[in-house]
Amino acid sequence: MAYDANKCGIRFQPPAVILIYKEQGKDKDRQRIMPIRNFSKFSDCTRAAEQLKNNPRHKQYLEGVSLQQLEKLFTVLKGHLQGQTLAESLQKIQQEAVLDPDEDLNKLDDKELSKRKSLMDELFEKNRKKKDDPEFVYDIEVEFPQDAQLESCGWDDGSDNEF
Repeated sequence: MAYDANKCGIRFQPPAVILIYKEQGKDKDRQRIMPIRNFSKFSDCTRAAEQLKNNPRHKQYLEGVSLQQLEKLFTVLKGHLQGQTLAESLQKIQQEAVLDPDEDLNKLDDKELSKRKSLMDELFEKNRKKKDDPEFVYDIEVEFPQDAQLESCGWDDGSDNEF
């Protein structure tokens, strides 16, 4: 049976993820409470979200919920366990969701780099124009100014026979 997720939230006491969903073919909203066990203020939110999403008991219900959304819910719960207010936790999540174009991604560890890449993928999918979109244009022609002075770089000086 397939389920359509409508809303997904977090409960602090006792910790649980709450999902509001509909069964396909039925009009009635249903609620599923998924308890969160063995989660502390030192836990990894990404790992906890993956475990919940891959749990055989909840997997079919959470197909319509993205892993990023579950990570955000676990981050809010972790902030609550650390003594942060809801507003502080949400502000921290908002700051992490913003990409800095001047950030050197070569200096990040694998975990942080994968977070940035998933944010970039999410942003790309959000801004991507598909053939079915009304603003889609198949062949875009752009005129570049010919009188602009070209910049030269040191790496393109020299001969091509240096291999």
